[in-house]
Amino acid sequence: MTPARIHPARRRSASWLAIGLAAVLLLPPVTAEAGSQEDVEARIEAMHGNMDDFWQTFDGLRESARGHDAESIAAFAEYPLTVNANGETYDIQSARDFVDNFDAIVTQDTLDAITGVDIGDLLVNGDGVAIGDGTVWLAAICDNSDCSATHWAITAINN
Repeated sequence: MTPARIHPARRRSASWLAIGLAAVLLLPPVTAEAGSQEDVEARIEAMHGNMDDFWQTFDGLRESARGHDAESIAAFAEYPLTVNANGETYDIQSARDFVDNFDAIVTQDTLDAITGVDIGDLLVNGDGVAIGDGTVWLAAICDNSDCSATHWAITAINN
């Protein structure tokens, strides 16, 4: 039995496929952990964009958490907001709902994770940016149908 002949164009395509696969395998993982601030910023910008708004949101959230300011923290959230606390999952429907239940759904450990995070320890992936090993998730939220305008917001809290 003779081997099947492969058309030269297909042979070239197979070669390029092999080269492409090898290149993908050599790429760094799709998350950025324990890196420099520059590494984290580059990953956020590449995956989500709107870096300036990220820092405004992140810095404002940290300041609000330092002051234990429920209303300010609530203003950084996107609703409905999923909160996992006390072994339960809650869908917080509004900022008022968040503020009214703040002490039950945001623990001191969560506030400490927000205020104490080292920038290089932020986890960045396709879902957004995780603070404190996923205690709080921030994501870029589309403001229009083509996502050319976004804002950053809290999208999940996991106590």
